[in-house]
Amino acid sequence: MGFTPLAGTRAPVRVWTDPYTIEAQAARQLRNIGALPWVQGVAVMPDVHFGKGATVGSVIAMRQAVSPAAVGVDIGCGMSAVRTSLTAADLPDDLGPLRTAIEAAIPVGFAMRTDAVDPRRVRGLEQGGWDEFWRRFATLDRKVAQLETRAQRQLGTLGGGNHFIEVCLEQGGPDDGRVWLMLHSGSRNIGKELAERHMAVARGLPHNVDLPDRDLAVFLAGTPEMDAYRRDLWWAQEYARRNRAVMLALLCGVVRDEFPQVAYDEPISCHHNYVAEESYDGVEVLVTRKGAIRAGRGDLGIIPGSMGTGSYIVRGKGNRDAYCSASHGAGRRMSRGQAKRTYSTADLAAQTAGVECRKDAGVVDEIPGAYKDITQVMAQQEDLVEVVAHLKQVVCVKG
Repeated sequence: MGFTPLAGTRAPVRVWTDPYTIEAQAARQLRNIGALPWVQGVAVMPDVHFGKGATVGSVIAMRQAVSPAAVGVDIGCGMSAVRTSLTAADLPDDLGPLRTAIEAAIPVGFAMRTDAVDPRRVRGLEQGGWDEFWRRFATLDRKVAQLETRAQRQLGTLGGGNHFIEVCLEQGGPDDGRVWLMLHSGSRNIGKELAERHMAVARGLPHNVDLPDRDLAVFLAGTPEMDAYRRDLWWAQEYARRNRAVMLALLCGVVRDEFPQVAYDEPISCHHNYVAEESYDGVEVLVTRKGAIRAGRGDLGIIPGSMGTGSYIVRGKGNRDAYCSASHGAGRRMSRGQAKRTYSTADLAAQTAGVECRKDAGVVDEIPGAYKDITQVMAQQEDLVEVVAHLKQVVCVKG
């Protein structure tokens, strides 16, 4: 399907789902965004849902301005995946020990490492410039300087919520049954701290006083506040990328210990909460993707569903109406609180049947039923991406 314009906005707001199915709070947010004087246009992904300030599943192109809320607090959050040489036949019937080994190698939830991991010593990982990267920590917002040790110890850790590590099987096609490794995480606590500090600064700037939503406060180009935000933003996005790279290398090491014959293809990695400098119709813009991936022509991306429904490896079609973007996942259809009130652990066990994963009350809010139908989401963005591989998880690790 193509897009549908959202009526009543100053800048064009193009929607890749039925506008009448968008929750009222999210639709109000989209109209608020479309009213901002700096906005060139907005592309709304089929996984759209209400978020803080800006909707999740929104792609916002701004001229000479950027809104921290349009990036989100988990700066640089995204996905990584790698195809292995293994097939379903190589896996044991009992996948519990493999899940346990993954959880032992990669801290999850609020857990941190007892010592900072040196990525140069992680087998198979080449980062380069690591010492220089950490020296740049000293240039970040002075209020986060005390968090350096924590940031180092959270590198290579998963976090909680919707973050996950999975072992998946390819579905159909010539590589049916091929094993993939996949993970979802971001910049951990340091990205959140930086984002919240800059959002507070933006709300206090005089040009943001009359905004329809103060959480949409922006920084303007050429100001020290914008310079400070972009400096910290780029650092956090790179931290998130390295965090995923470290975890993927550790995950590959765990699988290699279990299956010494394994070989790996080149990994795929993509942010879905970030800012990029791009140009459309001759206009230079700052594009914020909050719950959306870049889907330029030929770009490989990852679109996960939920912990029981599977994921998709995709290739972008470069649709410029959507600012070369696609959804970041299925998107929630109910809040975490509502999910806990609606579903039980028995429901969770039923909806994750066949997946080696947690099935306790602590992850009921991540039950597949709390998310939109990923197959419908994919059908709504056929003009944005083509499917390269459909994956179904057999192991899912959550914090």
